Amino acid sequence: MKKYKTGLVLSGGGTRGFAHLGVIAALNEKGIYPEVISGTSAGAIVGAFIAGQKSPEEVMKIFKKGWFFQYTKLNLPVNGLLKLDGLREIIEDEVEYKNIEELPVPFYVAVANMNKGAVEYKNSGPLGKTVLASSSIPVLFAPVEINGQYYVDGGLMDNIPIEPIKNDCEQIIVVNIAPLNPREKFKNLIQIASRTFYMSVNANMNLVQKYASVFIEPEGIDQYDILSRSHADQLFELGYNSLKSR
Repeated sequence: MKKYKTGLVLSGGGTRGFAHLGVIAALNEKGIYPEVISGTSAGAIVGAFIAGQKSPEEVMKIFKKGWFFQYTKLNLPVNGLLKLDGLREIIEDEVEYKNIEELPVPFYVAVANMNKGAVEYKNSGPLGKTVLASSSIPVLFAPVEINGQYYVDGGLMDNIPIEPIKNDCEQIIVVNIAPLNPREKFKNLIQIASRTFYMSVNANMNLVQKYASVFIEPEGIDQYDILSRSHADQLFELGYNSLKSR
């Protein structure tokens, strides 16, 4: 007997995370509500709100206020080219649970420990700070210090974090918003840095395919820049429509 009926795994992929909300909205319409969630980066951001029992529509409204992956350029790139502004604060303001272990839905956040050179799946500790760490793409964003250790984007070592729940669920639904398809042009250093990062994040696909009951990769998702905030509604629809034929 498995611990949970349905688990949900949400990959990283920057602002393509709006598509996660569309997928979850479509799942909810089918009467599917995950009993455990595991997420990396954008998937950790979305997962934090859903595990806190916000509806996808509520989360969409929060994100469209301009907080989702709001970033600014740093004048002096000491430890990151960009700085995430307000992400931790908005999670702490909008989610009433301060620690991961307090969430109504069990939740795992994948983070990469820079000191140890290893991935960690945190299901306890400060929610806002841990999700911020999971979202900090190396070089683009500064590392986050937690208990004397420095953490960066969990996608660096596991962008589809099925590992912590792989044996606990009757079925696991995986949503991947970072497929690595061919790309001809790069506009700037930010696009080059993010592309370099995502070239390393698909290493555990064999594990994912072994344990995923349902694998969702919204068609055309790779056409959207991972740091652009101007296509929220289109990405939501892309995620929502990816379940229409199922």
